[in-house]
Amino acid sequence: MTAAVRRRPVAGADRRRVTRLGAAAGLLVTLVALLLAPATPASAHAVLVSSSPAASAVVPSAPAEVMITFSEGVRKVPDKIRVIAPDGSRADRGEPTFKGAVVTIPVDPSGARGTYLVSYRVISADSHPVSGAFTYSVGAPSTPPTDTGTDTRANPVVGNAVKVAKYLGYAGLLLLVGPALVLAALWPRRLSRRGPARLAWSGLGLLAVAALAELWLQVPYTNGGGLFDVSGSGFGDVLGSTYGTAHLVRLGLLAAAAFLLRPLFAGPVGRTDGLILAILGGAALFTWPLAGHPAASPAPAVSVVVDAVHLGSMAVWLGGLVMLAVFLLRRADERELDAILPIWSRWAALAVAALLLAGTVQGLIEVATPKALVDTTYGRLLLAKIVLFALVIGVAAYSRALVRRRTAAGRPGSMRRAVLAELAITAVVLGVSATLVQTTPARTASADVAGTPAGYFSTTLSSPIYSLQVELDPAEAGNNSLHLYAYTKDNRPQPVQEWKATAALPSAGIEPITIPLLPLTDNHATGEISLPAAGQWQLRFTVRTSDIDQATVTATVPVK
Repeated sequence: MTAAVRRRPVAGADRRRVTRLGAAAGLLVTLVALLLAPATPASAHAVLVSSSPAASAVVPSAPAEVMITFSEGVRKVPDKIRVIAPDGSRADRGEPTFKGAVVTIPVDPSGARGTYLVSYRVISADSHPVSGAFTYSVGAPSTPPTDTGTDTRANPVVGNAVKVAKYLGYAGLLLLVGPALVLAALWPRRLSRRGPARLAWSGLGLLAVAALAELWLQVPYTNGGGLFDVSGSGFGDVLGSTYGTAHLVRLGLLAAAAFLLRPLFAGPVGRTDGLILAILGGAALFTWPLAGHPAASPAPAVSVVVDAVHLGSMAVWLGGLVMLAVFLLRRADERELDAILPIWSRWAALAVAALLLAGTVQGLIEVATPKALVDTTYGRLLLAKIVLFALVIGVAAYSRALVRRRTAAGRPGSMRRAVLAELAITAVVLGVSATLVQTTPARTASADVAGTPAGYFSTTLSSPIYSLQVELDPAEAGNNSLHLYAYTKDNRPQPVQEWKATAALPSAGIEPITIPLLPLTDNHATGEISLPAAGQWQLRFTVRTSDIDQATVTATVPVK
């Protein structure tokens, strides 16, 4: 028996040694990822600002290069910037050059007369792809060519999969932080730690799977294509980017934390191990903003810090609520709850206050103006999140009142129902958050809208089988660009088999002029037309959605 007692410290020392070696190995992975991180300047979600030749312009002779300028610096997506000649052949020659926000595309200077199509797909600094197309004409306009190269469109399955992966990452974070925090500070000694430990390991696994899935999905998300359109070079490009570095650092920190979490799940740990875990967790939180919008905001240092605080507060609050609902309110007795709930209530109040403060600062940075709050998708999603959060605060206030009245411990059923209501609403909030991080920030989207020419015309026309969004730019006499977007009645993209459009000015005796249309996506077509005079032009559109279904809509457009 004495020998057995003497062996225990040795075994404990061995376990601590293995734990420290494992944590060191995880930190080594993190250090290597940081050393390989590219040095890139902070910038915003890029939008196209100008081009040379200008969109829809008619130039007298073929240019030797096409220049496109974005609002901020961009990175290359291989073979996704192309110039198509009027006969459908490639007019670009060699690789485009990237210099900050300016992309220069060498083209054949002996090109034929007619309309050229420029299509592009680049990556902005916040890791999101930016794609589009425009035309210019040499000598005189002609029927726009079709780009038969690899598709530059975003795959909706991939886009949704990215949102799901981010949602799972958020869920994994709170499922890990909640049990770890409660086991370290609030867990009654008489209760088994097995259940919370399993929940925390599940959270750790979700975090790792979500990080790996995001790395995989980033390849087709930025390059275009389906879920399995992933090449070695594409994956290498992602791993070599700031986005990839942030995720590799996250995985390394998770690996280091895993070795330190095992002793915590077995029993109380010392202050040193707890402090190291807190440092690792805090460092891991910064990998989320560094891989998204905050790192590309006008004030990146502020945005990154407040976003990390926002995320950490969410994990503490919601993770603690999960522990209350699943374990403490069911297993702890009234005496234990009397001791635990007041402490937890103070923690929750601090976490919610930090959430509100960090969210307000981040909202001011990303939205920029009150108008952008209602005029952009990002702003409207943020408003929805605020409304849902207000509901959660109302339920949380009820829970806190129970604790203050000292009735929560004696009425765990009421407390548990309130906690479950909080969790149900916040599950929706997490879904909105996962969509927000994939949406163009309001400050950028509103700037793009604000840059629209004054003569720009836009309207939405309805028919029994579709709705059609019509955009004419600049709605002035001379060269104009027409964009058509077809949607179903429930506002989803409507695939179109055939587009037809005409323009007429009856007051000036101008008969209908056919507008050549180029389908860019299943539901988006563009065309160029020269309107010879000002007046109330009658535009007529016929859209065929199947072999037998088609409808015609008309619009009166004031042209200056």
